[in-house]
Amino acid sequence: MEYYMRLPRNKREFCLFMAIISVISVNIIAPLITCFEMGFSFSTWAAALRTMPFIWLAVVACVLATYLPAEWATGRILDNDDSYNAHILTNILVIVCMMSVILTIVAPWIATGGISMEPIEHFFFRWPRNFAISLFVEALIAQPLARAAMNKLHVALDSRCGASPESVA
Repeated sequence: MEYYMRLPRNKREFCLFMAIISVISVNIIAPLITCFEMGFSFSTWAAALRTMPFIWLAVVACVLATYLPAEWATGRILDNDDSYNAHILTNILVIVCMMSVILTIVAPWIATGGISMEPIEHFFFRWPRNFAISLFVEALIAQPLARAAMNKLHVALDSRCGASPESVA
């Protein structure tokens, strides 16, 4: 039941779900990581805002690139009869792990406007912090809000069609 009500049912809903998560995540994670790197100030926050649209595009590309591998890995870790929460948390963990590895290297390239070895050289220092921040935001803010939005959308759509959530399960 929770799968049906709280997760996207079609491609259009998947796009909405991804948009909600990515916009929330980029607006929290990018400025926070930038401030940890350069110091907490208004100018640092403003610098992060200028690059956020480009980082958002990279995040969307990463989501699309990691979606199927994350589903596969989640399926290998869990059984089909495991709980909804176990599936969601494991999926978040796998996606955040994959995306944080990629974006720890790619996001500085986007922010500086050039490719250098610096993000690779400092990867093992930065990645654990970036992973922890991303996992916190995804697990406790972005994904719960997106799933709540999906639930509201499905309740509205089901009530308009005359189907009750109990009859769907």
